[in-house]
Amino acid sequence: MVSKSPMASTKIGLGLGPLPTHRVTSVAAPSSAAFSPPPHRLNSRRPLRARPSPLALRVAASSSSSSVASPGKGVENVVIIGSGPAGYTAAIYAARANLKPVVFEGYQVGGVPGGQLMTTTEVENFPGFPDGISGPDLMDRMRRQAERWGAELHQEDVEAIDVKNSPFTVQSSERKVKCHTVIFATGATAKRLKLPREDEFWSRGISACAICDGASPLFKGQVLAVVGGGDTATEEALYLTKYARHVHLLVRREQLRASKAMQDRVFDNPNVTVHFNTEAVDLVSNTKGQMSGILIRKIDSGEESKLEAKGLFYGIGHSPNTQLLIGQVELDQSGYVHVQEGTAKTSVEGVFAAGDVQDHEWRQAITAAGSGCIAALSVERYLVNNGLLVEFHQPKTEEVKKELTDRDVQEGFDISLTKHKGQYALRKLYHESPRLICVLYTSPTCGPCRTLKPILSKVCEKEGF
Repeated sequence: MVSKSPMASTKIGLGLGPLPTHRVTSVAAPSSAAFSPPPHRLNSRRPLRARPSPLALRVAASSSSSSVASPGKGVENVVIIGSGPAGYTAAIYAARANLKPVVFEGYQVGGVPGGQLMTTTEVENFPGFPDGISGPDLMDRMRRQAERWGAELHQEDVEAIDVKNSPFTVQSSERKVKCHTVIFATGATAKRLKLPREDEFWSRGISACAICDGASPLFKGQVLAVVGGGDTATEEALYLTKYARHVHLLVRREQLRASKAMQDRVFDNPNVTVHFNTEAVDLVSNTKGQMSGILIRKIDSGEESKLEAKGLFYGIGHSPNTQLLIGQVELDQSGYVHVQEGTAKTSVEGVFAAGDVQDHEWRQAITAAGSGCIAALSVERYLVNNGLLVEFHQPKTEEVKKELTDRDVQEGFDISLTKHKGQYALRKLYHESPRLICVLYTSPTCGPCRTLKPILSKVCEKEGF
């Protein structure tokens, strides 16, 4: 189906080849007289009957809304544009739901695939990593997890999209994809001052997130500076006082633009010094190449001086990467995608947004990941409700035969067998076998257990367990 209306043509950056999957199409089942189901084979494509149960989340309803295109060949379930915590989390959830998401990670236009965390040296507030983890390592783990579950990843820039016609069209630098749903997770870019040595000290003295980096050893106990005069800058300056020895707030104007309450908090804090009519000109380093200060200039007099500081935080805002969506979905006055509160739904049915592209307040990796989860679950529900879901099942992986260890022989354990007994076997199966494990646990002192044990044993034998 080719769209007759022109697509947005602005480029945006959002990375490997498709994994083999097995496609199962959900269609309305024909009458029993005319339909004879083929034998079940993993590599066969077979129609599934719509289940009447409301819990059947994996099978589309047999009827679809007249306003939505019916499932067809060559139309993907979902395309995810973006590759930060939101995009990769959405890909993981969508892939685990057998949706085989197509992910455009970006290549050049929007920076490095993986989002802003690719320029973060250490992430210490992401759950599950007590010793911290580097931003690139975290993104690589998320990417590999999405790829493992069958996400189709492309390191390509999306050049145009059309969400005014159904199915939607996504045009990248290498391919054109038709899809029933889109998750927009292109993030936001921190505004920069474009100082001469800015790139040299980015993530080595300069940061755009006090909450992310303020407690790191690089800044803890040091004199720091914040640029900006709005609520973001004042909030970051106050937050940094928890860890810094002192904080300088550099404001270009003669007064703060922040709310009155935030201004009062700044002026009442003895650990914050406000410099009005002051702008940062460049950065200063010591003999070891480390950032040691900021070259500042008084706007009214032009006088330049050096401000001793080991870190500079930008509190001048972010720019959402929504160029592709201008005129297609509703944006707020700052350019962020407007979503219904508590959801990932945009003004266009079937189009969802996740991460910093719709979040101008929190902008954390964990909140972005959470919104990516919401978007993926919303996509699955939308596809089911509209009869558009097409399932893609990955081939079963053959279990690799391993040599028995001395402990295996001692415990009588053979991983190739179906029935096992004991905690050692359970641990080995859990860690070394991809098979589904059914654990039968009964207590010798439990009456119902003694009654159910022979019944469950007979069920297992009947089913071939």
